[in-house]
Amino acid sequence: MKYVFGPVPSRRLGQSLGIDTIPSKTCNWNCVYCQLGRTVPLTNERREYFPREDILAEVGQTLAAHGPEAIDWVTFVGSGEPTLHAGIGWLIRQVKTLTDKPVAVITNGALLYMPELRAELAAADAVLPSLDAGGPELYRTINRPHPQTTYDRLLQGLVEFRRGYKGKLWVEVMLVRGLNDTQPALSAIAAALQQIRPDAVHINLPTRPPVETWVEPPDEDGLMRAVATLGTGVQVVHPAEGTFDLSGCQDVSDALVAILTRHPMREEELLRTLDHWAPGRVTEALAELVADGRAQVVERYGSRFWNAGAARFPDEEQSRRTAPGDLA
Repeated sequence: MKYVFGPVPSRRLGQSLGIDTIPSKTCNWNCVYCQLGRTVPLTNERREYFPREDILAEVGQTLAAHGPEAIDWVTFVGSGEPTLHAGIGWLIRQVKTLTDKPVAVITNGALLYMPELRAELAAADAVLPSLDAGGPELYRTINRPHPQTTYDRLLQGLVEFRRGYKGKLWVEVMLVRGLNDTQPALSAIAAALQQIRPDAVHINLPTRPPVETWVEPPDEDGLMRAVATLGTGVQVVHPAEGTFDLSGCQDVSDALVAILTRHPMREEELLRTLDHWAPGRVTEALAELVADGRAQVVERYGSRFWNAGAARFPDEEQSRRTAPGDLA
């Protein structure tokens, strides 16, 4: 499968069938915590990166191959920013004609200042944008955005989208120790959230391999401070445990790479998955992935994570050059 992956376990969305509408790392942000590596170069052009009909056909095939109990949500999320695909509104509406499962869009929200995109996402049952900062300086430090995607546009777009959107708006806040877990930073985010009025606030932690080696999750005090400051409806989202479904592809290695390109896996998760779907072929399958360059191992927090082979992860020295002064 080229555009569809999973279902994969999600703490918020159960077994989520993913739809990736854009080429790997096509994104207008270069977040310090991104689990998929650095964005090179930044892209802010909306266009039809893949034919929408091809994406929809693959969604239909995958839905037909899975029973109704295997999927809880169909989610537009992937290896970059899904709203850069100019046909996402059409795709959302067409997917909803194929299944009665709810449809979610996970987005950075940077383009929601555009009225046409707000109209396109209106058909989704849930939209999950990001808000990691309460002002432009910290926004540039954490999200390292394309110059056209300013903080004012981000906040304006979120406020305007909330006014007209009838579905669930769940804002995601990724906490990074020493950056946005301080009281001033959290108070600024809380003030922005009061303007947006989301249905829920999801606190995420960079527990999968952040691209920059200096990025760490907050300590317990920082996490408690965030929960106390960000208002009602706050939920800390921890990584989900569950089954990674590789049944949609004829080749297990291809199915696994489709997931790793969008969803890095801890080595123990990977071994469990391979042992379930390819018993007796674990060592062989891993050797094949490394030998042909389709997968790589990234070490963070003393753990080994498997990522797509093309992902750009800097070494320690390269990463330290990008750290803010207090974290360098």
